Order: sequence, then C-alpha cells, then structure tokens
Amino acid sequence: MLKLVFVDMDDTFLTPEKTITPLNRQALDLAYERGIQFVPCTGRNHTGLPEELVRHPSVRYAVCCNGAIVRDLRENRNLREVTLDHALVHDLWHELQDREVTFDLFADGGVFTARDRWHIIDEMDVSEATRYVVTSVRTCCDKSVDQMIDAVGSICRVNVFYLNENDKRAVWEAVDARPELTRASSLPCNVEITHAGADKGAGLTWLCHYLGFSTADAVAFGDSSNDIAMLRAAGDGVAMANATPECLAAADHVTASCKDSGVARYLMREGAPLSARV
Repeated sequence: MLKLVFVDMDDTFLTPEKTITPLNRQALDLAYERGIQFVPCTGRNHTGLPEELVRHPSVRYAVCCNGAIVRDLRENRNLREVTLDHALVHDLWHELQDREVTFDLFADGGVFTARDRWHIIDEMDVSEATRYVVTSVRTCCDKSVDQMIDAVGSICRVNVFYLNENDKRAVWEAVDARPELTRASSLPCNVEITHAGADKGAGLTWLCHYLGFSTADAVAFGDSSNDIAMLRAAGDGVAMANATPECLAAADHVTASCKDSGVARYLMREGAPLSARV
C-alpha cells in the first residue's frame, strides 16, 4: 500500500518555470486526505525548497542534498546527515582549482560560492528560471575556496558548474579517483558530489525504515541521473517523459512530462492511489 511519494523538484514536480501546476497541487491535497506523505527528494538544501510545498500538510520530511540529509521540516532538524571530510574537500579542490569551475559548498543549511567563481553561473547555458533559482539560494563569499571550506561546519555536498566538456571530464575523473565520493548531475553543466554513502536512494531507504515502512510502500519520480538510485530503491520508480535516457532506462514506468503534471497524472490515473475511484 502506498505510504510515501518521493518527488524530485526541478523538471519533475516543478515545471521548467519552477512552479507547481494546479493538478500537482490537487495531488498534494488528495494525498493528505488519504494519509499519504509527499517527500521532496532533491539536490537542493532545505532552504531552497518551495515554501508552498513546505507549508503543505502532506509534507513533513525532505531528503536534501542528494540524500546527504534527511530532514524533519516540522521540527526543523536533521534526522540523518552524511557529511564530507574537510581534508578530502580541500584535496578535491586543489586538483580542480585551475579549471574554470565553481566549487559550491552545501554546508550549515546554506550554499556558498566564491565571488571569483560567480561569473561561471552567469555564463553557463541554462534557462533564466534555473539561473534565478541557482543564484537565489547561494551566498556569494569574499573568500577563497580554501577559506570557505575552513569557515563552514558540516559539508554535505559540493556542486561544480563547468563551461566545457574538458573541465567536466576532469571533475568526473577527480571524483572517480576518490572512492569516498560519488557523483551525479541534475543539469547538463553540473556535477553534484556527495559522500559515497549518500544518494537519493539511500535517503529514501533510510526514511522508509525510520517511519516503519517498506520501500515497497514508496513511489519515486525523477528526471535526471541524480534520481536513478531513488528510482531503483523505491517499490515503483517513475521517470518523467522529459527525463534523460539513463533515467528512463532505470525506471519501472514512465509518466507525462513535468509540464503536463506527470506526477499527478500517474498518481491520479484510474485505479491508482489518488484516483477518484479509490
């Protein structure tokens, strides 16, 4: 029996314009009426979640920073946190510092980017809606990256934006050379780096067990490579029609695109948990 709906945010539950469709809002309301919880499962920090979603009564928990954090949004506390060793983060940065890349630290509930790397965000090839979200959740720091690493407490994720394929390959190789790390992407121009024990699938599994549910009681929706572990961990993994080929290949089912309220349409189809006939 369905208990938990894990939803990626960008280009999954949210439209490309970063909005929630009326049909997806209806799905949230129906889920609350039927005792089903929606769980944002995202690369974002909890501070970057849409306020409309956080306030909804069907939403209490969130899996953030690609699974590095599981958070109780009502009690404003982390239930699980898998952090990166500062020395390891320094070491990775020293290998990449001559590349034209950002090195954004997801730490202490915020996202920190060095001012001398900010121009990369302005230049990268993304929609203006995406650029707005990226800039709105980041703090531009007048410090070197090494100083930033030393200044923060718990680092749960590093995000790297790049402008060319050579730098992308260099980042991939640097991460893959360190078995303590894992990588994923949610945009064509980024690499998301977390502890090897932290991905969306691990976060989903942990929360299911914490709440006393089986992963078979969960459905997960996603569109990018950072969603693959979650789609595989859930009892039902659903890719959006706009998903990447590797995400589509990992899914049990495919639904409509994020523009066409694919999450709601899947959950509200005839015979499904949020169907009018259930």
